[in-house]
Amino acid sequence: MLAFIGRRSTAILTTFGRLGLFLADTVRALADVRTWGSMVFQQMKRVGVDSMPISLFIAAFTGLVLALLSSYVITGAVPLYLVGVLVAKTSMLELVPVLTSLALAGRVGATMAAELGTMRVTEQVDALETLAYDPYAYLIVPRIVAGTLMFPVIVAFAIGTAIATGWLAATTLLPVTNEQFEYGMKLYFQPFDIQYGLIKASSFGFIITLIGCFLGLSTRGGAEGVGTATTQTVVYSAGMILVLDAYWAVTLLR
Repeated sequence: MLAFIGRRSTAILTTFGRLGLFLADTVRALADVRTWGSMVFQQMKRVGVDSMPISLFIAAFTGLVLALLSSYVITGAVPLYLVGVLVAKTSMLELVPVLTSLALAGRVGATMAAELGTMRVTEQVDALETLAYDPYAYLIVPRIVAGTLMFPVIVAFAIGTAIATGWLAATTLLPVTNEQFEYGMKLYFQPFDIQYGLIKASSFGFIITLIGCFLGLSTRGGAEGVGTATTQTVVYSAGMILVLDAYWAVTLLR
């Protein structure tokens, strides 16, 4: 038992050490703007524009379900305009940023891990180094910058979609008027609500792309290693999203 605990502890500390070195090399590569600057827009399209349909699909049904659940919860003497309060607040602060990021952990993070893992096991990364290209500036920085910048954009559109479908569900399926929903949505609204959701989204984008790139570039063992890296990316990204969600709640909402 002691030997097992020692091996696991050593492995965990080694992984964190490698991640720290990876992050340091990534920060150093930021200075090479000529290499990664021309590639970041392509990655922004892949991360942001190509991810928009699935994100809006999730947000649409999130808003619809929130409206129906809100009506069910406040049935009774509570004013129906609170449906607007719950839909808007919950969409901006919690559900839309978290659910969207969890879905994109599979689409964006796993894709990056699979791409970089395949390049590593087929020695394409070694070929880049032979040609005097910095793999961090060429492969890693564009992906992490794109994820950090585009996740807030995706979440902003998703929040708007969730509120719109929540309003549509409340006014068509429930005895809630447009005026009641709008009044409730504005009643407790604060600009910080949107800022909070976008801050969370940016941190989620950073951690998802960081984990995907780190595990992808660390892949060993051929096709099996690529599959393992892809699976680990989704699992670790989902866990870190929940950890960051709790962290921002403690630090920004208290």
